[in-house]
Amino acid sequence: MEAKPGDRVSIRTVHETLEGTLVESYEAGIVLLKLRNGYNFGIKKEDIVSIDLIGKKKEGKKKEARKVNSKLPNVDVIITGGTISSRVDYQTGGVKWLTNPEELFELYPEIFEICNVRKVEIPFMKASENMDYKDWQEIAKICEKSLNDGDCEGVIITHGTDFLHYTAAALSFFLKDLNKPVVLTYSQRSSDRASSDAALNLQCAARVACSDIAEVVLVGHASSNDDFCYALRGSKVRKLHSSRRDAFKPVNTMAIARVFPDRIETITGHRTRDDNKKVKLDDGFNDKIALIKFYPGMDPEIFDFLSTRYHGVVIEVSGLGHLAIDEARKNLLPAIKRAIDNGLIVCAACQTVYGRLDPLVYSPGRKLMNYGIIFLGDMLAETAYVKLGFVLGHRQWKTKEQIREKMLENISGEFNNRLEG
Repeated sequence: MEAKPGDRVSIRTVHETLEGTLVESYEAGIVLLKLRNGYNFGIKKEDIVSIDLIGKKKEGKKKEARKVNSKLPNVDVIITGGTISSRVDYQTGGVKWLTNPEELFELYPEIFEICNVRKVEIPFMKASENMDYKDWQEIAKICEKSLNDGDCEGVIITHGTDFLHYTAAALSFFLKDLNKPVVLTYSQRSSDRASSDAALNLQCAARVACSDIAEVVLVGHASSNDDFCYALRGSKVRKLHSSRRDAFKPVNTMAIARVFPDRIETITGHRTRDDNKKVKLDDGFNDKIALIKFYPGMDPEIFDFLSTRYHGVVIEVSGLGHLAIDEARKNLLPAIKRAIDNGLIVCAACQTVYGRLDPLVYSPGRKLMNYGIIFLGDMLAETAYVKLGFVLGHRQWKTKEQIREKMLENISGEFNNRLEG
């Protein structure tokens, strides 16, 4: 009898014999097998000697996997798109969205050994580069509702990787008085590929969603191996590699925890679960802001333009906090002063990513600070961009001094007084 996807099979190859569940493969010339450890393994058809049927897929098996286990905690899942919610289209070379969440859960049912998926929300399906603050607000509203429901222990959000750290930062500011875990996770490789990192990421995300870590965190591979994940604070994380499984790294801090499918090992302190608290949605946002990088020879007219169109800007400056001024052919200082005098809020973040701005070391930094630039210490530029939009989105912070105070307030762990990592 011919084996079909969902059947238990034994595949004998020219190299070894493997047992697992046959998975539908969209790659020509490849048979995809889900091993007992939960990972997919691709086998070239030319290497297969025989495929022996061990057991047929039982009708209704998928439905049984969704049965509520009263001994397990309940989590809600928000699916927003990205590689983790896609499969490869080998005819075009691109990817296609999974048509429904069952396809994802069928590939990775191990999540149901950790928790019950109480509810699945799909507010949209977008690549992360197509998101903006309105999408962050929509995700935050769903989170607020779930987190304030006594039957929900935590929230998992699946998301594209490229701009995931912007969403993580936004939720860190939008969800006030967080009482339970909000866990963003991803995959660098689509879920139907043998090398997909989705299995471990989803299992570890589920483990954190059921934990006492009451923070917005990003959970993903700690290394290129399939051994464990890190839980990383949402306001202190950045994607630092285009394709590695461990693309996300903590910046100027350490991971909150090492996460295995069966346990969590805490590394640093964190806010803890408090089921008696209620999350408050605080998602005001002003999108008339910009994020730019200083470069040698920058035209001062950029700041004249920004002051007429925008309310605030974060500029990535040199390691300690310098820009071209004084003896530079294109002295930026007069244009920056005009922009600030016209009401533009100018903030500075460090373009070296790691380290902290210190404008007091040299006179150029002190001069820029005296002109009104807000130096943001070790805050990541992307986090600073999101925070500036958040702060300017609140009418109660009107004056430059109020805005400065709020930008320098450590709201969600975006500052770290002692640099680590």
